[in-house]
Amino acid sequence: GTWVTGSAHIITAVIGSGVLSLAWAIGQLGWIAGPAVLVAFSLVTLFTSSLLADAYRHPDPVTGPARNYTYMDAVRAQLGGRKVHLCGLAQCINLVGVNVGYTVTAAISMAAVESSWSCFHDGFREEDKCDVSSTRYMIIYGCVQLVLCQVPNFQKLSWISILAAVMSATYSVIGLGLSVAKVAEGGGTKAATTTVGLHVSEGHELWRVFRAIGDIAFAYSYSTVLIEIQDTLRSSPPENRTMKRASFVGITVTTLFYLLCGCVGYAAFGKAAPGNLLSGTGFRQPLWLVNIANICVAVHLVGAYQVFCQPIFSFVESRCRQRWPESKFVTMEHPVTVVCHVNWFRLVWRSAYVVVTTALAMTFPFFNDFLSLVGAASFWPLTVYFPVAMYISRAKIPKFSFTWAWLQCLSWACLVVSLVAAAGSVEGLIQSMKKYHPFKS
Repeated sequence: GTWVTGSAHIITAVIGSGVLSLAWAIGQLGWIAGPAVLVAFSLVTLFTSSLLADAYRHPDPVTGPARNYTYMDAVRAQLGGRKVHLCGLAQCINLVGVNVGYTVTAAISMAAVESSWSCFHDGFREEDKCDVSSTRYMIIYGCVQLVLCQVPNFQKLSWISILAAVMSATYSVIGLGLSVAKVAEGGGTKAATTTVGLHVSEGHELWRVFRAIGDIAFAYSYSTVLIEIQDTLRSSPPENRTMKRASFVGITVTTLFYLLCGCVGYAAFGKAAPGNLLSGTGFRQPLWLVNIANICVAVHLVGAYQVFCQPIFSFVESRCRQRWPESKFVTMEHPVTVVCHVNWFRLVWRSAYVVVTTALAMTFPFFNDFLSLVGAASFWPLTVYFPVAMYISRAKIPKFSFTWAWLQCLSWACLVVSLVAAAGSVEGLIQSMKKYHPFKS
């Protein structure tokens, strides 16, 4: 691959369901702080991505003979010890959290389609038909994943990844277009100048600001797949140089798109911007276009779920084969047809994984709060801490030198931001759980 294909992979990996919450996030932070926080996250991500790009080869980032094919390989080669296990734990939490969040988001989008047709069709509103449960859609989504997860490896599902990328671009552009249309009609002028409800306390406002920071952090989470993307690049020019260029282009395009979506969505709805731009109190007309966008969200997240669960499957199954090489339950493939084979361990373990993530989604069916928590939990360790620590180790930066000091300050500052965002997310989940009724999600 080249910097062009690398940039495309980055844009596809970064732009996802997180874009739906950016209007709400900008609404909580305001016209000045909102774009400033977005740009700040993009700059930090761009900087640490360049550090991570140098970790692909070892010991030298250009001529090193040893390649690190995954994030954990890079941490093992350059840090080693207990930090490898901490990296694996952080990646596991991030991947599982994203799968839970995707289940919630897909179900909400599917429920929004049913709600729009039964409640708002032909411009007629029936209140008793507006309350559509997303629980059964989580079960349907889980059943689809139960089937797809039995495919032995993700290479056989590459067509789903391509379809997911197209769907992601489609609903993002539709959301942006609907926001522009609403602003052009003048519907957002008054909304953009309104303040948050007078009955909301300052303390509650502060928690919302913290959650908004977590939502933005989630929108920039792609460091876990950066080295895998770099592994697709040709070695001349050096992979790290090509990856840095690809990261610059990919993150710049993504940030411009995020600023458009967030700021235009805020201009359209003001402080009343919904947590999910395409559902809830978001757009209602044109009904067909909004429904197409929500269907695209659901289809995209079917493929996105597989992208994030397959690394976990590969890791667990390879470890189990190493641990119990003589076990027929773990290793034996049973032919069902010429092209289809069943492994009992794969069937049981992957099914259990889908059931657990679906159950967690049904327990915490809250779009904004959960995405914010996942973003807060993964941003500092995977996007900042490990890239900085690997750079200090690789470059042999002297302790307490100027470079060491400011890199540590950056890392600690990002840790504080992640902790603050996580606190806001947990508080939001607690408040949402207090209001949640199992038959009204």
